[in-house]
Amino acid sequence: MYHIHAYSGSTAQAETALPASVQFKIPPNLFHRFATDPRASIHPHPRASILIHVNAQELAALPGRAALIAHLRDSLPHLDPNDSATSPFRGGRTTALAAMHAIQPEAYARTRNFLTGKVTHLSPYLRHGVLTLSEVRDHALTIVHNPAHAEKFINELAWRDYWQRIYFEIGDGIWQDREAPKTGLSPTHFRSDLPEAVTTGTTTLGCIDAFSQELTATGYLHNHARMWFAAYLTHWLRIRWQAGAYWFLQHLLDGDPASNNLSWQWVASTFSTKPYLFNRENLERYTGGVHCRSCVHASAKTCPFDATYEELTDRLFPRVTSNLAPSSPPAPYSRPGHQPDLFRTPTPVPTGAPLLWIHTDSLNPAAPIFATCPDAPALFVWDTTASTPTPAPSSPAPSISLKRAIFIAECLQQMPPQLEIRTGDPASELLAAAHATQASHIIAQRTPDPRLQAIARTLQTHLSIVWIDPPPFVTANRGFDLKRFSRYWQRAQSSAMQPTRSQP
Repeated sequence: MYHIHAYSGSTAQAETALPASVQFKIPPNLFHRFATDPRASIHPHPRASILIHVNAQELAALPGRAALIAHLRDSLPHLDPNDSATSPFRGGRTTALAAMHAIQPEAYARTRNFLTGKVTHLSPYLRHGVLTLSEVRDHALTIVHNPAHAEKFINELAWRDYWQRIYFEIGDGIWQDREAPKTGLSPTHFRSDLPEAVTTGTTTLGCIDAFSQELTATGYLHNHARMWFAAYLTHWLRIRWQAGAYWFLQHLLDGDPASNNLSWQWVASTFSTKPYLFNRENLERYTGGVHCRSCVHASAKTCPFDATYEELTDRLFPRVTSNLAPSSPPAPYSRPGHQPDLFRTPTPVPTGAPLLWIHTDSLNPAAPIFATCPDAPALFVWDTTASTPTPAPSSPAPSISLKRAIFIAECLQQMPPQLEIRTGDPASELLAAAHATQASHIIAQRTPDPRLQAIARTLQTHLSIVWIDPPPFVTANRGFDLKRFSRYWQRAQSSAMQPTRSQP
C-alpha cells in the first residue's frame, strides 16, 4: 500500500507503484527497516491505507514497548496521533497469572472500598478473557482455610458474570435507560457533551481532577472512584450517563460495555431504585483525605460535596424526598423472567478444517478453543471500522486509546505462534483467511458483544460458526432470574462457591 523507494548501497533503486485495488502487506520488521533507514523514503499511496500483516510470534519478537507502539501506530490509523499515554499495567497471560497469585481474598473483603485497599487489578484480564472467572474463583478457594473467607471476593466476581448475562439478554439496550430515573428530572435537564475541564482534569476540584488524570494516564480507576466520578457527572453537572460511559470505555483497560454501562445506570438511578450520591465525609473516609488536603475548594469552604446527604438531596433533586444512603453495594436489575443458562449450550463441531477466530473477548492462550484444535490456523483482526463519535444503540464500539491498544497487543504477543494478526474489516478478513486455508467452518469463543455477533451473522451466510464457552463460573438447571443481583446470587451462590471440578 506504498510507493517504496528502496536503496541498496548508493546505486540500486527500485520503485513499486500500486493500483488502488491492490493490498500490499508489509511485515513489521521490513516496514521498520524502511522507516528507520535514512536512505529510504516511504510515501503512503494517496488512494490506499496501511495493512500490516503479522503473527503472534513476530509480534512477540518486537524489541520492547517502543517498537510495539511504533507497530501499532503503523497498523491502526484510527489511533489518536496526539495520544501518548501508556499504562503501567502490562497485558498478557504471564502478568495476569502473577496478579491472580497475588490476590488476598480476606484482605480484599476488609479493604476493597478504600483507594489503598487490597484490590486485585484483575479486571483488565477478565474483561479480555485472559483469565476466566472460574480459574480465579478456583485459585481463591485454594488459598483460604475456610471457603467462607473467600465469599465476598467470589461474590464480587459474580457481578461480572451477572453483567454478562444481562448483556446477552439486552445487547445494545445497555446504551438505553433501563427505567425512568428516580431523580424527578426529565431528559431535558441533562446535556450530552462532556466539558473539556472534566476530560482534561482541570475542574479545580482536587478529587475529580485526580480521578480524570489517573483514568486518562493509566487506563485504571478504582471502582469507588468510578462511582464518585459518575455521580459528579450525572447529578452535579447533569450530564447524560451515556456520555460519561462512552468516555470511560475509550480509556479503561477493563472497558467492558456491560459492567461499565450498567454501573453508570446504577449511579444515575436508571437501573436502581435511587440515585447514588456521595459527600465529602464519605470521600475523605475512603481516600484518607488525600485530595481534600490540597484542594482549593476545601480551604475556601466551597466544596460542592461538603454537605449532609439530606442537604445534597434537596440541592440536586428538588422534587425528590428520599433517604439517600452513603456508599453501598449496588442492586441493579434486568427485566423480569428467567434467563436460560447460555453458557451450557455447546454448538456441535462439524467435520472439516476449522479456522479459529480470536477476538478481544478471548485473548487467552490457554483457552479451550486452542485445546479443541491446537494446530488449526487462527486469526485476530484489529477492527479499523469500529469507531463512532457518539454512543447510540447499534453503534460500533468507541475507538480505543493507545494504552488499551498496547494492552491488547501485549496479550496477543503471548498467544500461540500460529495466530495471524491483521487489520481491517473482520468479516472480510476472516472470509479471506477461511478461503486461503480451505476452512469449512469457524470456531470462536461465545461473546455477548453485539458488534462481534453482527460479524458472526455476516460470516454465517458463507460458512458455519461453532461457539466454544470457557469453563462456567456458575451453573443452574433452571437458569437465572436477572431482575435483581440478589435473586441471581440466591440461585448462583452454591455453585459459585464450588471449584470448577465439583460443578454439575
